[in-house]
Amino acid sequence: MMKSRHILAALSLLSAPLVASAADGLIAVKSPHSAQVTMNRLEAIVKERGLTVFARIDHAAGAAKVGKTLRPTELLIFGNPQGGTPFIECAQTVGIDLPLKALVWEDASAQVWLGYDDTAYLAKRHDVPACAVAGNLAKAVAGMAGAAVAP
Repeated sequence: MMKSRHILAALSLLSAPLVASAADGLIAVKSPHSAQVTMNRLEAIVKERGLTVFARIDHAAGAAKVGKTLRPTELLIFGNPQGGTPFIECAQTVGIDLPLKALVWEDASAQVWLGYDDTAYLAKRHDVPACAVAGNLAKAVAGMAGAAVAP
C-alpha cells in the first residue's frame, strides 16, 4: 500500500508541467508548443473564460522595427473587474500590477516558457498577504496557463 502511494506520487509529479521560478514573483511553466502556438492557446483560453484581452504585445516584432533581433517574446495583458477589483480593494496600489499579464518566450535553448506573476507575491508586495482574492486569482491564472501548455 505504501509503495503504491509513492509510485502514484512520483507519477503525478512526472505528469505535471515543469514549473520554474525565473525571478522573484514570476511563475514559469514549460510549453511543448512553439511560442506562437502557446500564446494563441492562452489568448483563446482567456477569451473563453470571459476575460478581456487588453493587449497582445510582440516584443520581437518591436525589436525588429529598430534593427534588433529577439527570440519570440510576447506579452498578453488581460483581466476583468470582477477579479481585479476585490484585489485592488485590499490595497489600491495593487492597481499598478493589474490587469494580469502573461509572457511567452523562447529561451536560448529553444525551450518555450509561459510566465506570469505570482499573485501571492503581489499581495505580499502590496502588504496584504492575507487578501483572499489573491489565492482565487492564483488558481485561475495557473489553470489557464496549465491549459495553454497542455500537450
